[in-house]
Amino acid sequence: MTRDARPSHLSAIDAAARMGDVAYLTVTAVNNTGAFLRWGQPKDVLLPYSEQSFRPEVGKRVLVKLYEDDQGRPVASMRLERFVTDEAWELARGDQVTLVVAERTDLGMKVVVNHRYWGLVYQDDLTQPLRRGQTLAGYVKQRRDDGRLDISLLPPGEARLDVVGDKVLQALRESGGYLPLGDKSPAHEIKARLGVSKSAYKQAIGRLYKRELITLEPYAIRLVPGALTS
Repeated sequence: MTRDARPSHLSAIDAAARMGDVAYLTVTAVNNTGAFLRWGQPKDVLLPYSEQSFRPEVGKRVLVKLYEDDQGRPVASMRLERFVTDEAWELARGDQVTLVVAERTDLGMKVVVNHRYWGLVYQDDLTQPLRRGQTLAGYVKQRRDDGRLDISLLPPGEARLDVVGDKVLQALRESGGYLPLGDKSPAHEIKARLGVSKSAYKQAIGRLYKRELITLEPYAIRLVPGALTS
């Protein structure tokens, strides 16, 4: 059920794939058995025709679940609905989780949580561009009454403000110590520049101001000279 992989450079996504993972893998060959995918092991893994939702092409990537068949052999499936469920009763608000980006929807970005559950990052919670197959950390924002998960890319509580504060400081460094965003700036400008809500931004810059790292203006902030050199 496997074949020798062609010698080639392994991407980080390919190399990270393990049994039980949902992963975005490169197609290395297609024959009358199915497609073969590079997953960082000595032999490529088979994606049988029966487990394909469309016919993949060599060189393209496909989002698959890696599992063992009835004979204990590693195989892949594009039919994620067989392995990924909506109900995540073992997870709770604030839990840190691993996300694999699946697809965009009208509401935001659909993700696979911990390789087992479906989750949704709402458009307003997208703090960075996401691409299909990307793996990143996230947090359970809410588990609904039906077990479905709303996901945030930022941690809860004080840690969330620390992450936003780091984004602000990085933006200040990249722009020469001046950022044209302040308490009075429109929320859409803050979201477009930093990917965070106005509320989170205001709280974060308030913390940075108390630490004497920045000065505040109605429509801008400035990095205090020498504040980050010590």
